[in-house]
Amino acid sequence: MGQYIEQWKSIKDSRLVFLNCYHLMSTNMVSAISNNEFHDTLWVNKLLRRFANYYFEGLICYDCGEPTSKVWDNAHKATKNSNLSELQFLILGVNAHINYDLVLALHDLLKPEWNTLSEIQRKQRYEDHRHVNHVIASTIDRVQDEILEPLNPTLVWVDLLLGRMDEYLISKLITNWREDVWEKTQELLEIEHSEEHEVFRLKLEKSVLKRAETICIF
Repeated sequence: MGQYIEQWKSIKDSRLVFLNCYHLMSTNMVSAISNNEFHDTLWVNKLLRRFANYYFEGLICYDCGEPTSKVWDNAHKATKNSNLSELQFLILGVNAHINYDLVLALHDLLKPEWNTLSEIQRKQRYEDHRHVNHVIASTIDRVQDEILEPLNPTLVWVDLLLGRMDEYLISKLITNWREDVWEKTQELLEIEHSEEHEVFRLKLEKSVLKRAETICIF
């Protein structure tokens, strides 16, 4: 991450906004794992890595001109739109990574084990998934202060006017998205045939692109 951050900073690539946030979130996740805040730290660590792989595999394909997911192709291209704000760049990246990548990453890890897990173990997987919301919530204030406001000083006034309300609203949005992600993953776990899996993926892709359209006009 650090290599991309320094590179994009030097050329003023607006993809830096999301990646800076992702780096900060990932650092706090590693701390939470080290502090044994989860039921299964090994599983959470594997999920963190698989989740990141989706982002970086897509990024490498995009930069090399190779086909990548439509959601990331759209999110990367949007950062070249000077009519959009840094906050929109960030939320577009979060939308692609959570609402698309996370569903697939969770499925990758849960599918091989799901039928062998007890109800208690399944509940613990869900609780570990939900605990990430607390890590994200504790990071949002720093994202605004250290990443967004230096790039767009007008956001300082938003922070002053709304106090903690703006951080709460973003946290609530991401929490709702991640709850929806878990539900979609449960649906995907029920699918056995690859053809149906692809139909589901295309439907998911379409819904994430629809969200992106809304983000670009708010």
